[in-house]
Amino acid sequence: MKCSVVVRAFNEAKDIGRLLEGIKQQNLENIEVILVDSGSTDATVAIAESFDAKIVHITPEEFTFGRSLNYGVEAARGEFIVNISAHCYPVYPDWLEELLKPFEDEKLAVSYGKQRGGVTNQYSEHQFFKQYFPDISQPNQGHPYSHNANAAIRKSLWEEHPYNEALTGLEDLAWSSWAMEEGYSIAYVADAEIIHAHDEKPAQVHNRYRREAIAMKAILPKSTFSLWNFLRLWLSSTYSDLVQAKREKVLKENSWSIFWFRFLQYLGTYQGYNYSGQIDAQLHQGFYYPPGILSEKTPAPRTVEPIAYEN
Repeated sequence: MKCSVVVRAFNEAKDIGRLLEGIKQQNLENIEVILVDSGSTDATVAIAESFDAKIVHITPEEFTFGRSLNYGVEAARGEFIVNISAHCYPVYPDWLEELLKPFEDEKLAVSYGKQRGGVTNQYSEHQFFKQYFPDISQPNQGHPYSHNANAAIRKSLWEEHPYNEALTGLEDLAWSSWAMEEGYSIAYVADAEIIHAHDEKPAQVHNRYRREAIAMKAILPKSTFSLWNFLRLWLSSTYSDLVQAKREKVLKENSWSIFWFRFLQYLGTYQGYNYSGQIDAQLHQGFYYPPGILSEKTPAPRTVEPIAYEN
């Protein structure tokens, strides 16, 4: 089997059907789908079973981001593992084909694809996606950034080095950093595009960036994020978003969300970097149960028709 798709999920009944339908419409055959469910109380598991997904369970007490992925990868039979979030879905039927193409290079460890937001994402998150997931591919990007909302790895390398189960996030960055240190490369594939849908409230945005900053501090213990960094980045990114929204003539409806999103993004980052408490199971549960280089090049147009979802 060439590839296994691993999906982490908790109460994702609203979105997971679209993802599984998108996988079903891929132009590759014999795709294994594994759902790692961490205690869903809605129809998530039933929907996944209706698409013949293999179900792996992890309890809330056991949950960490890295551990849940390790459970899924361990159960997978594919040569390549594709990680995707349950609230994402592919845009094109050649998503998997494009994501796996770079593995023709035997020294490639990770391939990750473009992300764009849906209609419910906050305006500033759309700008984040455009910055970190540009329209031009980078076959050998030269830095360890990757993102497990839309990424593929070699299972043989995972067997050498599973995901870090102690981190509060960024297990993808930690793993790709290890791979680069071992002499492997990382590819960014713009044509492997997915929609990453978020409908986050302010508390969820703050929570996400705080946990990622705690993880970054664990990965890079000497790194810092000062109050000056918080103020500088909040003000500069807010200004940039406001200017862009004005250019797009959508400033009036997005100005407030720009202010609070960027404020909570960098407040969470500041607090996470300066967190001094214990990283235990309770902290992991608190986070889970209720970032690229800009390019001015023009991408070639896609000749593949997008998947026609019913809704």
